[in-house]
Amino acid sequence: MNFYLNGKPVSHEGDPAARLLDVLRDDFDCKSVKCGCKEGECGACAVLIDDVLYNSCCVAMGSIEEAHVLTLEGFRETKQFAALSKAFGELSAVQCGFCIPGMVMASHALLLKNPHPTTDEIREGLSGNLCRCTGYNAIVNAVENAAKEGDGLW
Repeated sequence: MNFYLNGKPVSHEGDPAARLLDVLRDDFDCKSVKCGCKEGECGACAVLIDDVLYNSCCVAMGSIEEAHVLTLEGFRETKQFAALSKAFGELSAVQCGFCIPGMVMASHALLLKNPHPTTDEIREGLSGNLCRCTGYNAIVNAVENAAKEGDGLW
């Protein structure tokens, strides 16, 4: 299977039924993609595939032929990441960090679709991601701030 990972062409010759989550972590060293629930319910393994948010634990490798997969490893090199990272840090929207890569990817996916979301739209956009440490208000506030501060980035 040939696909693009963080903007670079890559190939995977393994089982087409293998989970994208496992291949990203084990074969491509993308450790930002976390294994939380293995059922698509926590969002810790969230990635963008062709600019759409997916839980990589629910994606079979055979389904991503020629797709563009973006993980935090690739996203952190962008101006959009800088805006989100700054907002998450300033508003104390990070504690243990386990869920944050998925939260950041979900935030980016939301802002790609809607650069000026309301609070309710942010809550809905992040609804597939669980956080047990930070609390959702700080994360929602961080996304609101990033949308304001990063106006024109998305």
